[in-house]
Amino acid sequence: MPMPDRWDGSPRRSPQDSLGQLVDLSERLRQRLGEARGGRWRLSPWWFAAALLVVWALSGIYIVAPDQRGVVLRFGRVVGETDPGPHYHLPWPIEEVLRPSVTAIRKEEIGFHTLEVGPPARYQEVEAEALMLTGDENIVKLEFIVQYKVRADSTGTPDFLFNVRDPEGAVRAAAEAGMREVIGRTAIDQVLTEGKEQVQVEAQHLLQSILDRYGAGIEVVTVKLQDVDPPDQVSDAFKDVISAQQDKERLINEARGYANDVVPRARGQAAQTVNEAEAYRETKVREATGTAQRFVKQQEEYAKAKDVTRRRLYLETMQSILPGVNKIVMDDLSGKQAVPYLPLESILPRREPTAPAQPGGESR
Repeated sequence: MPMPDRWDGSPRRSPQDSLGQLVDLSERLRQRLGEARGGRWRLSPWWFAAALLVVWALSGIYIVAPDQRGVVLRFGRVVGETDPGPHYHLPWPIEEVLRPSVTAIRKEEIGFHTLEVGPPARYQEVEAEALMLTGDENIVKLEFIVQYKVRADSTGTPDFLFNVRDPEGAVRAAAEAGMREVIGRTAIDQVLTEGKEQVQVEAQHLLQSILDRYGAGIEVVTVKLQDVDPPDQVSDAFKDVISAQQDKERLINEARGYANDVVPRARGQAAQTVNEAEAYRETKVREATGTAQRFVKQQEEYAKAKDVTRRRLYLETMQSILPGVNKIVMDDLSGKQAVPYLPLESILPRREPTAPAQPGGESR
């Protein structure tokens, strides 16, 4: 019976199986050749040896799948690697080929085990792996997965096959040790809230460095936290704390948003007021300067011709006043015959009527 290959899942033939198949093939060939000759002569032993040699030589043909990489062993020692496609190696027992997959993503679960993929999926917690001590001496229950693959380079595949006896166990042990080291220098508040991404990145880098020191030939694709919770005994209290922290962050963000809305608006209004005041000041200064200059010019003209300047100022003043006054123009005769009328009601200010005096009291 063929024995399954450990690395690529293909059957590996034992020497007895190969030899038995060669003997059966040669026997069938001898029978057919004997029947074709009518049984009148017997096949020479050299024909058997030649057939066996041909079959043995053809057994060195092999094909590497697109997701695999071939590692050629000569008497158990690595002598080369082959890319996907058909190839040839010296037949067994001189050489053999191992073909591990270098593109398949392998996964290890730390802190839990998947019982059924589902749906619905069923998991089983492993507290011995999940419980970890944080940097502030608290306990947290952490479950995570590690995804990795064989490093497809000139040394990665042989290292994966021969440097580590149990690659899956090595990844699990290194992942758990690396995660415990990262959690051991991180506060529990960071692990439970906004520090999860940083924990994942640090754990992945640390795990990769550990596997590189082992020479495991493994590339870590990702480290993903599945579930991070406090222990069941204090879970409710931690949930209240986290809820309070979230409320605090929400209120702080709302206050910052309000400040970002009010402060720029107040600054804009202040800048607008300052600009308006500066414009008003500049306007008044220029008006005062112009008035002073005009007064100086008038004073100079008045000094040159007092009567002419006085009459001109009088005419200009009356010209600015009279257009806004109600006036009646009459000649001298009409003016002498008309009765002068002075509108006192429109000139004098109106007075409020006083109330009659009350008996025994003062009038108001």
